Amino acid sequence: MANDVDFRPKTGEIPTNPGVYRFIDENGRVLYVGKAKNLRARLSSYFAPLESLQEKTRRMVQTARDVNWTIVKTEFEALQLEFTWIKEFDPPFNVRFKDDKSYPYLAVTLGDEIPRAFITRNKDIKQAKYFGPYTQSWAVRETLDTLLKVYPIRSCTSGTYQRAKRTNRPCLLADIGKCSAPCVGRVSAAQHKAITKDFVDFMNHGDEGHIDSLKQHMAAASETQQYELAASLRDDVSALEAVLEKSTVVFTDNTDADLFGIADDELTAAVSLFRVRGGRIRGVRAWVVDKELERDTRELVEYLLQNVYGIDSTFASDVPKEILVPLLPEDAQALSLWLSEIRGSKVDLRVPQRGDKRALAETAATNAKHALSLYKLRRTADFTARTEALGEIQRYLNLESAPLRIECFDVSHLGGTGVVASMVVFEDGLPKKDHYRKFNIDETTDDTDSIYQVLTRRLKYLVAAEDELTGKFSYRPGLLIVDGGQPQVNAAQRALDDLGITDIHIVGLAKRLEEIWLPNNPFPTILPRGTEALFLLQRVRDEAHRFAITAQRQKRKSAIATELLNIEGLGEKRVTALLRRFGSAKRLRAASVEEIAEVAGIGKGLAEAIIESIEPSESL
Repeated sequence: MANDVDFRPKTGEIPTNPGVYRFIDENGRVLYVGKAKNLRARLSSYFAPLESLQEKTRRMVQTARDVNWTIVKTEFEALQLEFTWIKEFDPPFNVRFKDDKSYPYLAVTLGDEIPRAFITRNKDIKQAKYFGPYTQSWAVRETLDTLLKVYPIRSCTSGTYQRAKRTNRPCLLADIGKCSAPCVGRVSAAQHKAITKDFVDFMNHGDEGHIDSLKQHMAAASETQQYELAASLRDDVSALEAVLEKSTVVFTDNTDADLFGIADDELTAAVSLFRVRGGRIRGVRAWVVDKELERDTRELVEYLLQNVYGIDSTFASDVPKEILVPLLPEDAQALSLWLSEIRGSKVDLRVPQRGDKRALAETAATNAKHALSLYKLRRTADFTARTEALGEIQRYLNLESAPLRIECFDVSHLGGTGVVASMVVFEDGLPKKDHYRKFNIDETTDDTDSIYQVLTRRLKYLVAAEDELTGKFSYRPGLLIVDGGQPQVNAAQRALDDLGITDIHIVGLAKRLEEIWLPNNPFPTILPRGTEALFLLQRVRDEAHRFAITAQRQKRKSAIATELLNIEGLGEKRVTALLRRFGSAKRLRAASVEEIAEVAGIGKGLAEAIIESIEPSESL
């Protein structure tokens, strides 16, 4: 492989100013757009030796035939130009955002002479005000139906409206009080727009101001014995309160904010957005992000904000005062200025630190983690994707056949103690949990020795006579995977060699760059990011890691339980109560006598005995 590319500019030719750069292929297509505070420093990183670059970056550089740049004065100008070019050229190597589904919105056509409120999934209607997105279409329909009782604005189609206007006969909605019937002149266009304004104001803020005003009118009508009017106002109050009850109050200060949560791994990221208006959650949305090139969370936040508020007109027309993100990007000040220009007033871009906003940020992060997990599960459950993954693994690793049974091994310990190894099994691309195994390793020198031991113990079942092979442990795998790099995979190969097994392939999967290591090969194999093969291998390795961690925690808990049962006065119920209260030996040792004595059945004397009996030098 060549270590350089023909179009590389001389280092001295690249300016050190801030600017925006573009990689271009032989057909003139823009492959990638990026910005930098220092163009020379950033571009030089792309022209490092090719074998040192990540696979996607290397592929982009090798596909390109030219790179050019534009100098700007400030980071803010760089941000604007970068976004403009990304929007114009749609470069294939830039971060791409995909909705995981189409969301319903409540739209109000404020640009029409007689505005209309309706539910739609089309986000490109000109001069329309959008509310949402909503996760369920029935929820937004129910909300609109309730609000039309209070704010009877037009909700019919253009055909229905024109027919009613032509025949001078309103539709059923007017007869049941859910439309003020501007089509037949019951209200003027100006009066209808005033009702629409109240509707939009309520949806914008959702505060209690409208309800308080209606209650005052209701009380006044009751005092003047206008009981029918008072009853009508009472019904309006009940309707608005019913709408607000469906919106969870998350901020007590009536804040307007968009809050983002992000969960990612080496290949994919999931984004969860909570739209809060008037202190209440008014909409949620989720994205799945393809990480075409390696991106940290700060960079993801930057590209996310550009895509949400720069491309999606629904969000660009409703930028809130606050945007809360998990981490601030490097050019947070420039991004804040750009968002402020879109909004027309200052936008505060920050990380929530405490209180209700911090709590909601954790909820958003939890939702993002769930979305990422769900995405992986759905992708794994796809038969076509699994078949493609196994075929790709066969081709990339030069196997004789697709590995229908894959076994993966991982080692977990805490400071070199309590060493446990895990074995997980995937058959036809799906986990076979009743075949999982865990191995306790009593003595070991390091991870490579642990790998050698556990592979030797597992593989000995394959070298026995075939008529003696019984049980699930004797099934022959098509591929063995160890969590780690070259040292771990060489140790695993040594176990195969010592047992005389020559027909089973083994690879190591290093976590940071998802590199595939083959035995006795100093150079890793790097699978293309986004392929089904890499996704499956990553999922198998992550499952082995999860199972190993779980086994190691169970071993630690078992060890402390045994130690506690040796204390006079402690039985199984009291030990269980202690472990449930403190969770680990470390927390139990850190607890005071008074804290331990608070556990049911544990008095002060027994608490003192517990503290005296637990060895403080033991590390679990």
